Amino acid sequence: MIYIELNIDFLKRIAYKVYEAVNPLLGTDEGAKKLKIGAGGDISMNIDTTAENTIIHFLEEKKINILLISEEIGEKYIGDKRKAIQNQNVLIVDPLDGSNNAVRGIPYCSVSIAYAIGKRIADIIKAVVLNLNTKDLYLAEKGKGALLNGKKIHVSSLDISEKCFLEFNLPMKDPLESLEKIIPLLRNFFRIRILGSSALSICQIASGSMEAFINLRESNRLVDAAAGILILNEAGGKIFSLDGSIIDRPLSIDVKFPFIACNTKLEPFLKKEFVKIL
Repeated sequence: MIYIELNIDFLKRIAYKVYEAVNPLLGTDEGAKKLKIGAGGDISMNIDTTAENTIIHFLEEKKINILLISEEIGEKYIGDKRKAIQNQNVLIVDPLDGSNNAVRGIPYCSVSIAYAIGKRIADIIKAVVLNLNTKDLYLAEKGKGALLNGKKIHVSSLDISEKCFLEFNLPMKDPLESLEKIIPLLRNFFRIRILGSSALSICQIASGSMEAFINLRESNRLVDAAAGILILNEAGGKIFSLDGSIIDRPLSIDVKFPFIACNTKLEPFLKKEFVKIL
Protein backbone atom coordinates (compact mmCIF):
# COMPACT_ATOMS: atom_id res chain seq x y z
CA MET A 1 0.00 0.00 0.00
CA ILE A 2 1.31 3.49 -0.87
CA TYR A 3 1.01 6.10 1.90
CA ILE A 4 0.83 9.79 0.99
CA GLU A 5 2.24 11.81 3.88
CA LEU A 6 1.63 15.40 4.88
CA ASN A 7 4.83 17.23 5.83
CA ILE A 8 5.39 19.30 8.96
CA ASP A 9 5.43 22.57 7.00
CA PHE A 10 1.88 21.84 5.86
CA LEU A 11 0.76 21.47 9.48
CA LYS A 12 2.49 24.75 10.33
CA ARG A 13 0.64 26.49 7.49
CA ILE A 14 -2.68 25.26 8.89
CA ALA A 15 -1.78 26.58 12.35
CA TYR A 16 -0.81 30.01 11.02
CA LYS A 17 -4.05 30.18 9.01
CA VAL A 18 -5.97 29.64 12.24
CA TYR A 19 -3.90 32.35 13.94
CA GLU A 20 -4.77 34.85 11.20
CA ALA A 21 -8.49 34.04 11.46
CA VAL A 22 -8.77 33.88 15.23
CA ASN A 23 -6.37 36.49 16.59
CA PRO A 24 -8.67 39.47 15.78
CA LEU A 25 -11.50 37.75 17.71
CA LEU A 26 -9.56 37.21 20.94
CA GLY A 27 -11.22 38.97 23.86
CA THR A 28 -14.20 40.19 21.80
CA ASP A 29 -17.99 39.88 22.11
CA GLU A 30 -18.07 38.80 18.47
CA GLY A 31 -15.81 35.85 19.22
CA ALA A 32 -17.85 34.92 22.30
CA LYS A 33 -21.19 34.52 20.47
CA LYS A 34 -22.65 31.11 21.38
CA LEU A 35 -23.78 28.96 18.46
CA LYS A 36 -24.39 25.29 19.29
CA ILE A 37 -23.10 22.27 21.20
CA GLY A 38 -20.10 20.80 19.38
CA ALA A 39 -19.21 17.14 18.99
CA GLY A 40 -16.85 17.41 21.96
CA GLY A 41 -19.80 18.27 24.21
CA ASP A 42 -19.01 21.93 24.87
CA ILE A 43 -21.01 24.92 23.62
CA SER A 44 -19.32 26.15 20.44
CA MET A 45 -18.68 29.86 20.17
CA ASN A 46 -18.12 31.91 17.04
CA ILE A 47 -14.38 31.87 17.65
CA ASP A 48 -14.38 28.03 17.81
CA THR A 49 -16.26 27.56 14.54
CA THR A 50 -14.15 30.24 12.84
CA ALA A 51 -11.00 28.31 13.76
CA GLU A 52 -12.42 24.96 12.66
CA ASN A 53 -13.87 26.28 9.38
CA THR A 54 -10.47 27.78 8.57
CA ILE A 55 -8.91 24.33 8.84
CA ILE A 56 -11.64 22.64 6.80
CA HIS A 57 -11.50 25.22 4.02
CA PHE A 58 -7.70 25.00 3.83
CA LEU A 59 -7.77 21.19 3.56
CA GLU A 60 -10.49 21.35 0.89
CA GLU A 61 -8.65 24.04 -1.05
CA LYS A 62 -5.47 21.93 -1.09
CA LYS A 63 -7.49 18.85 -2.12
CA ILE A 64 -6.31 16.76 0.82
CA ASN A 65 -7.88 13.32 1.32
CA ILE A 66 -8.04 12.78 5.06
CA LEU A 67 -10.16 11.90 8.07
CA LEU A 68 -10.51 15.01 10.20
CA ILE A 69 -11.22 14.50 13.91
CA SER A 70 -12.08 17.87 15.39
CA GLU A 71 -13.63 19.44 18.47
CA GLU A 72 -16.75 20.91 16.84
CA ILE A 73 -17.72 18.65 13.90
CA GLY A 74 -16.52 15.37 15.38
CA GLU A 75 -15.33 13.21 12.47
CA LYS A 76 -15.49 14.22 8.83
CA TYR A 77 -13.81 12.92 5.70
CA ILE A 78 -12.25 15.69 3.61
CA GLY A 79 -11.80 15.01 -0.09
CA ASP A 80 -12.00 11.44 -1.38
CA LYS A 81 -13.12 9.18 1.49
CA ARG A 82 -11.90 6.02 -0.23
CA LYS A 83 -8.39 7.43 -0.70
CA ALA A 84 -8.31 8.77 2.87
CA ILE A 85 -9.18 5.30 4.20
CA GLN A 86 -6.66 3.63 1.89
CA ASN A 87 -3.88 6.02 2.97
CA GLN A 88 -4.94 5.88 6.65
CA ASN A 89 -4.41 9.64 6.88
CA VAL A 90 -5.90 11.18 10.03
CA LEU A 91 -5.71 14.75 11.32
CA ILE A 92 -6.64 15.22 14.99
CA VAL A 93 -7.23 18.87 15.84
CA ASP A 94 -8.49 21.12 18.56
CA PRO A 95 -8.98 24.29 16.51
CA LEU A 96 -9.08 26.39 19.68
CA ASP A 97 -7.91 24.80 22.92
CA GLY A 98 -8.71 27.24 25.71
CA SER A 99 -11.83 28.85 24.23
CA ASN A 100 -12.95 30.42 27.51
CA ASN A 101 -9.54 32.03 27.96
CA ALA A 102 -9.68 33.26 24.37
CA VAL A 103 -13.01 35.07 24.56
CA ARG A 104 -12.19 36.64 27.94
CA GLY A 105 -8.88 37.99 26.69
CA ILE A 106 -6.76 35.72 28.90
CA PRO A 107 -3.58 35.15 26.84
CA TYR A 108 -3.42 31.36 27.05
CA CYS A 109 -5.00 29.45 24.17
CA SER A 110 -3.78 27.43 21.21
CA VAL A 111 -4.49 25.45 18.08
CA SER A 112 -3.44 21.81 18.39
CA ILE A 113 -2.80 19.66 15.30
CA ALA A 114 -1.69 16.01 15.29
CA TYR A 115 -1.17 13.93 12.14
CA ALA A 116 -1.32 10.14 12.10
CA ILE A 117 -1.00 7.37 9.56
CA GLY A 118 -2.99 4.66 11.25
CA LYS A 119 -5.77 4.21 13.78
CA ARG A 120 -4.23 4.72 17.22
CA ILE A 121 -2.42 7.36 19.27
CA ALA A 122 0.86 5.47 18.71
CA ASP A 123 0.44 6.15 14.98
CA ILE A 124 0.76 9.94 15.41
CA ILE A 125 3.93 10.96 13.60
CA LYS A 126 3.79 14.77 13.39
CA ALA A 127 2.40 17.45 15.68
CA VAL A 128 2.11 21.22 15.94
CA VAL A 129 0.80 23.42 18.76
CA LEU A 130 0.65 27.18 18.14
CA ASN A 131 0.08 29.70 20.92
CA LEU A 132 -2.61 31.97 19.45
CA ASN A 133 -1.48 34.92 21.57
CA THR A 134 2.31 34.86 21.39
CA LYS A 135 2.65 32.88 18.14
CA ASP A 136 5.12 30.53 19.86
CA LEU A 137 5.24 27.34 17.80
CA TYR A 138 5.89 23.89 19.27
CA LEU A 139 6.36 20.98 16.89
CA ALA A 140 7.63 17.44 16.70
CA GLU A 141 8.20 14.65 14.21
CA LYS A 142 8.42 11.10 15.51
CA GLY A 143 12.03 10.15 16.14
CA LYS A 144 13.35 13.66 15.43
CA GLY A 145 12.90 15.47 18.74
CA ALA A 146 10.78 18.50 19.60
CA LEU A 147 11.24 22.18 18.78
CA LEU A 148 10.03 25.53 20.10
CA ASN A 149 10.36 28.31 17.55
CA GLY A 150 12.93 26.25 15.68
CA LYS A 151 15.11 25.39 18.70
CA LYS A 152 15.40 21.96 20.33
CA ILE A 153 13.60 21.59 23.63
CA HIS A 154 13.81 19.08 26.45
CA VAL A 155 11.97 18.51 29.71
CA SER A 156 13.52 19.88 32.89
CA SER A 157 15.75 17.75 35.13
CA LEU A 158 14.17 18.80 38.44
CA ASP A 159 13.05 16.12 40.88
CA ILE A 160 10.39 16.36 43.59
CA SER A 161 12.90 17.66 46.15
CA GLU A 162 13.39 20.79 44.04
CA LYS A 163 11.08 23.71 43.13
CA CYS A 164 8.73 21.89 40.77
CA PHE A 165 5.79 23.57 39.05
CA LEU A 166 2.55 21.62 38.60
CA GLU A 167 -0.59 22.23 36.61
CA PHE A 168 -3.59 20.60 38.23
CA ASN A 169 -7.03 20.10 36.68
CA LEU A 170 -9.94 18.87 38.82
CA PRO A 171 -13.13 17.17 37.64
CA MET A 172 -16.23 19.32 38.20
CA LYS A 173 -18.10 16.36 39.69
CA ASP A 174 -17.28 16.10 43.42
CA PRO A 175 -14.19 18.38 43.15
CA LEU A 176 -13.72 18.64 46.91
CA GLU A 177 -13.64 14.87 47.29
CA SER A 178 -11.01 14.61 44.54
CA LEU A 179 -9.01 17.43 46.09
CA GLU A 180 -9.05 15.86 49.55
CA LYS A 181 -7.55 12.63 48.19
CA ILE A 182 -4.74 14.36 46.36
CA ILE A 183 -3.75 17.11 48.82
CA PRO A 184 -0.84 15.10 50.33
CA LEU A 185 0.65 14.76 46.83
CA LEU A 186 0.10 18.44 45.96
CA ARG A 187 2.03 19.56 49.03
CA ASN A 188 5.22 18.22 47.42
CA PHE A 189 5.11 20.84 44.67
CA PHE A 190 6.54 24.35 44.88
CA ARG A 191 3.77 26.05 42.85
CA ILE A 192 0.42 24.92 41.42
CA ARG A 193 -1.25 26.45 38.35
CA ILE A 194 -4.55 26.05 36.50
CA LEU A 195 -3.99 27.58 33.06
CA GLY A 196 -6.78 26.42 30.75
CA SER A 197 -5.21 24.95 27.61
CA SER A 198 -4.14 21.30 27.94
CA ALA A 199 -2.22 21.34 24.66
CA LEU A 200 -0.13 24.35 25.69
CA SER A 201 0.44 23.05 29.22
CA ILE A 202 1.80 19.72 27.95
CA CYS A 203 4.12 21.75 25.73
CA GLN A 204 5.22 23.80 28.77
CA ILE A 205 6.44 20.55 30.31
CA ALA A 206 8.16 19.62 27.04
CA SER A 207 10.08 22.90 27.07
CA GLY A 208 11.05 22.63 30.75
CA SER A 209 8.89 25.53 31.99
CA MET A 210 6.82 23.19 34.19
CA GLU A 211 7.50 19.75 35.59
CA ALA A 212 4.10 18.07 35.69
CA PHE A 213 0.43 18.25 34.72
CA ILE A 214 -2.14 16.14 36.57
CA ASN A 215 -5.44 16.19 34.69
CA LEU A 216 -8.09 14.28 36.63
CA ARG A 217 -10.95 15.14 34.30
CA GLU A 218 -12.53 12.03 32.77
CA SER A 219 -13.95 14.33 30.09
CA ASN A 220 -10.53 15.31 28.75
CA ARG A 221 -10.71 14.68 25.01
CA LEU A 222 -8.27 13.09 22.61
CA VAL A 223 -8.21 16.29 20.53
CA ASP A 224 -6.92 18.25 23.57
CA ALA A 225 -3.89 16.04 24.11
CA ALA A 226 -3.03 14.30 20.81
CA ALA A 227 -0.42 16.77 19.55
CA GLY A 228 1.00 17.36 23.01
CA ILE A 229 1.57 13.65 23.56
CA LEU A 230 4.00 13.41 20.63
CA ILE A 231 5.71 16.72 21.44
CA LEU A 232 6.25 15.71 25.07
CA ASN A 233 7.51 12.24 24.17
CA GLU A 234 9.96 13.71 21.67
CA ALA A 235 11.18 16.17 24.32
CA GLY A 236 12.02 13.29 26.66
CA GLY A 237 8.92 13.53 28.83
CA LYS A 238 6.32 11.01 29.95
CA ILE A 239 2.55 10.87 29.72
CA PHE A 240 0.46 8.04 31.15
CA SER A 241 -2.91 7.06 32.61
CA LEU A 242 -3.71 7.49 36.31
CA ASP A 243 -2.94 3.79 36.85
CA GLY A 244 0.49 4.25 35.26
CA SER A 245 -0.30 2.52 31.97
CA ILE A 246 0.64 3.78 28.51
CA ILE A 247 -2.02 5.85 26.74
CA ASP A 248 -2.64 4.26 23.36
CA ARG A 249 -6.30 4.65 22.48
CA PRO A 250 -8.11 4.55 19.12
CA LEU A 251 -8.23 7.80 17.16
CA SER A 252 -11.85 8.82 17.72
CA ILE A 253 -13.80 11.90 18.79
CA ASP A 254 -15.37 9.71 21.48
CA VAL A 255 -12.07 8.95 23.20
CA LYS A 256 -11.66 10.73 26.55
CA PHE A 257 -9.18 10.12 29.36
CA PRO A 258 -7.54 11.70 32.42
CA PHE A 259 -3.74 11.71 32.36
CA ILE A 260 -0.50 12.60 34.07
CA ALA A 261 2.28 14.31 32.10
CA CYS A 262 5.70 14.97 33.59
CA ASN A 263 9.45 15.02 33.18
CA THR A 264 11.33 11.74 33.59
CA LYS A 265 12.53 12.52 37.14
CA LEU A 266 8.97 12.78 38.46
CA GLU A 267 7.57 9.68 36.74
CA PRO A 268 8.46 7.13 39.49
CA PHE A 269 7.25 9.46 42.26
CA LEU A 270 3.90 10.22 40.60
CA LYS A 271 3.18 6.60 39.70
CA LYS A 272 3.95 5.50 43.28
CA GLU A 273 1.73 8.22 44.79
CA PHE A 274 -1.20 7.48 42.52
CA VAL A 275 -1.16 3.82 43.52
CA LYS A 276 -1.98 5.07 47.04
CA ILE A 277 -4.70 7.44 45.80
CA LEU A 278 -6.44 4.97 43.51
